[in-house]
Amino acid sequence: MDTRTPSTTHLTDAERIDWLRLIRSDNVGPRTFRSLTRHFGSARTALERLPDLARRGGAARAGRICSEDDARAELAASRRLGVSLVAPGEAGYPPRLATLEDAPPLLGVRGAPDVLMRPVIAIVGSRNASGAGLKFAGSLARDLGDAGFVVVSGLARGIDQAAHRASLAGGTVAVLAGGHDRIYPPEHEELLASIIESGAAISEMPLGHVPRARDFPRRNRLISGAALGVVVVEAALRSGSLITARIAAEQGREVFAVPGSPLDPRAAGTNDLIKQGATLTTEAADVINAVEPIMGRGIALREPDDDPLAPEPDAGDRTRIVDLLGPSPITLDDLIRMAGCSPAIVRTVLLELELAGRIERHGGGLVSLI
Repeated sequence: MDTRTPSTTHLTDAERIDWLRLIRSDNVGPRTFRSLTRHFGSARTALERLPDLARRGGAARAGRICSEDDARAELAASRRLGVSLVAPGEAGYPPRLATLEDAPPLLGVRGAPDVLMRPVIAIVGSRNASGAGLKFAGSLARDLGDAGFVVVSGLARGIDQAAHRASLAGGTVAVLAGGHDRIYPPEHEELLASIIESGAAISEMPLGHVPRARDFPRRNRLISGAALGVVVVEAALRSGSLITARIAAEQGREVFAVPGSPLDPRAAGTNDLIKQGATLTTEAADVINAVEPIMGRGIALREPDDDPLAPEPDAGDRTRIVDLLGPSPITLDDLIRMAGCSPAIVRTVLLELELAGRIERHGGGLVSLI
């Protein structure tokens, strides 16, 4: 394993505008952003090619491309609010988050950016938490803070807010599902103000974005991605906290679970995680002992995509790939094997379809037609 830390990046003002324009354009997500910039060499060139790529993907009309004026306005508004838009490798961008394939190209950071460069542990759990769960989350967060760790969570009701409040002194990080000016839940605005005094808040969403249901799982990948590991204190069998745990495992993060009574449905999810191999956690030492060896290894660099995009695929290849897609998700590897095309051709067709708004990407490298 390569144990170097991610390389230092510093965007020029012009590059930051171009990056912001590209990631704010229709149907461009973090993975698509990376493919486009790697293939075309710059965000500016990629922006010029978006209409043609969307047309090749079957779009009836080109999607909206963020204008330079809109990008400059967002940058200015962010700065007025005290939010810096930073790229992977720049100061204030969590180093472990930068290693993810779907790391945000630009992350809105508000507060003390240095706290994001320290070792991070995530604590998540039920919004409808028990008194015992709230007490344990606070005790765990406090002990982790005393041991030098930064606690990250999602600013939600219940376990999240208990973890944040208990770790204010040591520094805590709130990951927002909406824009920095659209706090959810609204009653936690005062808590957020306390957090950013010595900690930080991060979001990949633009100012003004009101969080929707589908934004919370997207936020959860940032919670786990920034951390060495994720502790789930309480969770029902179908809950956002279990989504975070699953994402954490996919990202190669450690997963910890606090056991609870079999009679309490809020413990059903955590007890099940323990059955699946999560580290049973009853004190901070359980977490610290598990992550200390990881800290000693450094941070692995994200492997580059060895398969470049192809020149324009021919009609037969494109038709064959599209015909294999449907509403049920399929893996990229299966699609390559069934289509009998090179990985570069399949990736290119998927990129075109994504820019045309015709496919959805899921976790684990799965894609499906919309």
